[in-house]
Amino acid sequence: MFKTRRFYQLAWLAVLVFIISGCSFQKPDYLKMISPAELNEVMQGQDIFLLDVHTPKQRHIKGTDLFIPYNKVEQYKDKLPSDKNAAIYLYCAGGPMGNAAARTLHDLGYGNLSNLEGGAHAWGKAGYAFE
Repeated sequence: MFKTRRFYQLAWLAVLVFIISGCSFQKPDYLKMISPAELNEVMQGQDIFLLDVHTPKQRHIKGTDLFIPYNKVEQYKDKLPSDKNAAIYLYCAGGPMGNAAARTLHDLGYGNLSNLEGGAHAWGKAGYAFE
């Protein structure tokens, strides 16, 4: 009886460790995370390509160049910059869809990718404008 109980305790512990380790986001080396303040600063200093990838469609950050659903990036590749080294700044509502879109963009050959940390929620919370 004691051995069975101990086995189940260890099994639950192993499952818990597996779940926790799987939930942590591992930022890929091809993607830079950028804070709302950093994005705002970049937008003030230069013309950038800002891409909203959230679905369903949401309020856009002022200055957004294009809306493409995160899971349809390949279908809209003719709308993306022709220069594969061009900086592309992505955002969604909270971040995960931006990460998924960045993966597709990376697979298409784009190498200068930034995702807004916390997405549009963090942007609004920081007091920045929407269209």
